[in-house]
Amino acid sequence: MTKPLIHKNTAHELLRSERVAEFNQLKAKGGVKADDLRGGDFRGLDLRELDASGLDLRDAYFRGADLRGIDFRNAQLEGASFCQAHISGCFFPKEITADEIRVSFDLGIRIRYQSRG
Repeated sequence: MTKPLIHKNTAHELLRSERVAEFNQLKAKGGVKADDLRGGDFRGLDLRELDASGLDLRDAYFRGADLRGIDFRNAQLEGASFCQAHISGCFFPKEITADEIRVSFDLGIRIRYQSRG
């Protein structure tokens, strides 16, 4: 099992400081690299209003984070943990079932993608 990471880059530092609007501006300017947030430690943070489109959030930890209203449909979330996170109003990729989200929320199990066929 991997441990949550605190990356030494501007993008991660902005989110760890809950400066979501500044992060979104940096992202819009192309200042967020593909691996800047992967495996990141976002536990307990208020990340409402995050523009998650295109972000690689695989293996990230969101325990207790406030994620209300975030659209994760175009983010990579495999291996992320959402234990006790505030996820009301979130959109998730269609490859993640409601049961998978519930188990992650209740038990901290890492998200697994399901193929739809």
